Amino acid sequence: MTEQNTFNRWFQRNESHKKQSEDARTESDTDYARVIHSASFRRLQGKTQILNLGDSDFYRTRLTHSLEVSQIAMGIVRQLDDDADEKIKEILPEYTQIQAIGLTHDLGHPPFGHGGEVALNYCMRDHGGFEGNGQTLRILTKLEKFSANAGANLTRRTLLGILKYPVSYSAAYNSSINPRLLDEPTSIKIIDRKKSKPPKCYLDTEQEVVDWLLEDVDKDDRKRFCELKAIENKHSKAIHKSFDCSIMDVADDIAYGIHDLEDAISLNLLTEKQFREDVTEENSAQFLDALNEKYPDEFSNDVYDGFVNKLFSDNKTRKRQISRLVHHFITHAEVYEVDGFKEPMLCYRVRIKDKNKKLLDALKDSVLKRVIMSPNVQQLEFKGQKMVVSVFEVLASEPEAFLPADMIELYEENKDIRVICDYIAGMTDGFLLKTYDRLFSPRMGSVFDKL
Repeated sequence: MTEQNTFNRWFQRNESHKKQSEDARTESDTDYARVIHSASFRRLQGKTQILNLGDSDFYRTRLTHSLEVSQIAMGIVRQLDDDADEKIKEILPEYTQIQAIGLTHDLGHPPFGHGGEVALNYCMRDHGGFEGNGQTLRILTKLEKFSANAGANLTRRTLLGILKYPVSYSAAYNSSINPRLLDEPTSIKIIDRKKSKPPKCYLDTEQEVVDWLLEDVDKDDRKRFCELKAIENKHSKAIHKSFDCSIMDVADDIAYGIHDLEDAISLNLLTEKQFREDVTEENSAQFLDALNEKYPDEFSNDVYDGFVNKLFSDNKTRKRQISRLVHHFITHAEVYEVDGFKEPMLCYRVRIKDKNKKLLDALKDSVLKRVIMSPNVQQLEFKGQKMVVSVFEVLASEPEAFLPADMIELYEENKDIRVICDYIAGMTDGFLLKTYDRLFSPRMGSVFDKL
């Protein structure tokens, strides 16, 4: 890969950092190491990708999902390095840099997934809100402990790749859909989940960080990069993302659409009949043609039928088809240019080619409809929301009495309720459940229980 000497400004850090003379690592290597050794990355092992599927060492956690996104993102970069023209090769991220971006993309997700995100946004409705992607940026620039005041103090380019939605909470927020409780229940309080869903954004508390990220970008580029699309009766939506972020985003879509599908099939959450209804022969056409060309003896009669049968066969046979799907999408990623930007990091993006994207969209929609939105998962998500809100409200009611000692110290510095939000957002599913149990279970508990 061509050395990126012309992009030195993208490798600057917000807080000065002098590399030791004997350190052979690149700046990207350092970013990767800091992510791997961060506490927030380790906590992903305790956050499930699909809520509480049961006691199994098979299904994916946020940690294993992030590792897969990282690997797929690196595969896309490697493929582009082999296929793209020279001007694209010159701006491709180093492998360790795109891996670091992939590994961090879910750091800000709270316990119980998007349900926990909605719950915390409700809890923070009068204090700047909460959004998982925005929390990721906050963790890496403020909450991690690798520097005095800049969190993990990662390079500008890595942080730009993590900035999935370059618009602030206050700019994207639609005040007509304020987080609130439902009116209908009379004996219990239930969050209005639709109205409490946050905009996709960064948090206003990180405005200075975003300003620093973009300070060397042309003024017109910067203004355009942060543009919003207004949507009636919804929060406004970010339009743009950086080159590296688009690679990560494609890798995330592949991992979500294929690997979550693998979990769903293996755990009998998706039937073969449902799969055939959702993922048709028509929207699989490009992939089926590729299979037929590469393995003519394996799929001699009906390629679609043969593929589906193998996908719902034994684990070994299924894994082969999963690997083929991942390979298919990685090798059909392409770079395109967005008119109107001067900065290469902003004008180039990566996407799955349109003719191949139909299948990926169908896979993602199937997982969403059959698994994520199923009563099995939604009931657990609801319960998780209820626990998140309950724990938050207890801790916020009297922080000095209920927060652990290290959190009390942070809270006392400025009496900021966001400290409580950070604390809960960083919990694993199990730790949130344990905290809820300690606060609300009739069991007496013990002063020796670890907080």
